[in-house]
Amino acid sequence: MRVLHTSDWHLGQRLVNLERTEEHQQFLAWLLQTIEEEQVEVLLMAGDVFDTGTPSNTALKLYYDFLTKVCATCCRHIIFTGGNHDSVSTLNAPKELLECFSIRVIGGATPDPLDELIELKDKQGNLELVVCAVPFLRDRDVRLSVPGETYEEREARIKQGIAAHYEAFVPHLQPYKQQRIPVIAMGHLFAAGGSASESEREIHVGNLGQIGADQFPKEFDYVALGHLHRPQQVNGTHHIRYSGSPIPLSFSEVTDKKVVYILDFEAGKLADLRPLDIPCTRKLVRFKGPLEKVKQQIAVYDNSAYSLTAWAEIQVELDTPLPDLNQQLEAVLQLKPELQLLIHRPPLLKTERQALDKQVPEADLQTLREQDVFLKRCESQYPGADHNELVATFAELLELMNEVER
Repeated sequence: MRVLHTSDWHLGQRLVNLERTEEHQQFLAWLLQTIEEEQVEVLLMAGDVFDTGTPSNTALKLYYDFLTKVCATCCRHIIFTGGNHDSVSTLNAPKELLECFSIRVIGGATPDPLDELIELKDKQGNLELVVCAVPFLRDRDVRLSVPGETYEEREARIKQGIAAHYEAFVPHLQPYKQQRIPVIAMGHLFAAGGSASESEREIHVGNLGQIGADQFPKEFDYVALGHLHRPQQVNGTHHIRYSGSPIPLSFSEVTDKKVVYILDFEAGKLADLRPLDIPCTRKLVRFKGPLEKVKQQIAVYDNSAYSLTAWAEIQVELDTPLPDLNQQLEAVLQLKPELQLLIHRPPLLKTERQALDKQVPEADLQTLREQDVFLKRCESQYPGADHNELVATFAELLELMNEVER
């Protein structure tokens, strides 16, 4: 049986104020073509279907158009799970209707783990594969609130709750393992050892919610994860992987290779696992350095390999302020219609560069998150204090607000 693992589509995402609809359309068209060419029988999408809990009509149309078309392919089973960006109610609303077309949607955690255990059968009714389709687990799904608990106690309880959710499947998996039926687990979380990029919102502050590769039960032949946007193994474990996002969602991902994973199961085991590169249709490019170097980089930039206009982030390093900096850059950019300036960061003066050599660069208002602003305020108001408890509480308030909005 051949399986395709993907995640983190983030349909409806905007970079600064520009939509990514064309990029998502081209990815989904490529995915449909790939399913046919690779003769994929099972499609697993591990969370963050949409970028927000209230997706636009355009994003919803992308989703339903894809579902309509994938049903006409050779793919016999489609499973979607919800991510931390998704609204449980939005994903779950049409689930009974979609089941009529062999599309299973698990938008949020269920009271009984057996509701997340999905048996996949062939046309003759023979069992071929079992999927434990675990969506993003929110705080309320994995722990009870305990008044007065410390930051460390809260962290331990969340980790234990997530691990326990996966362990709950184990007693029900033994009959399948005895029949040599392969078992896949899905998840949308931050696994310890994973490498994040700037575009991922923290599921939990700091180390909250991080579980190790060894906490996934050994009964799982493959663990298909979502949330981190870089494709990667978890702590070097071959069968536990993030597929990553299909398009670069921020400029921190400009060098990342985007992939889906193709899995082949034979005789009840994972026989082959290979990444399949996703074609890039829009290049995100960073230009940084002295003015003349940046101007030269822009002048020689070649976008011929991409079908869509490139988006650029520029930061110039100067010895002294330059009044006509913007005009000089605009003059160069006018000669490159295939390159659009998206983010122009304030220039770095020589004295500032020296001071920043040992510091993390400050984010501007376009990249600051709510948690960043709150932490900066804590550091300003209470310098030298331990802010973990306050930041953790603030993160819970944000999550509660998001859930109320959904």
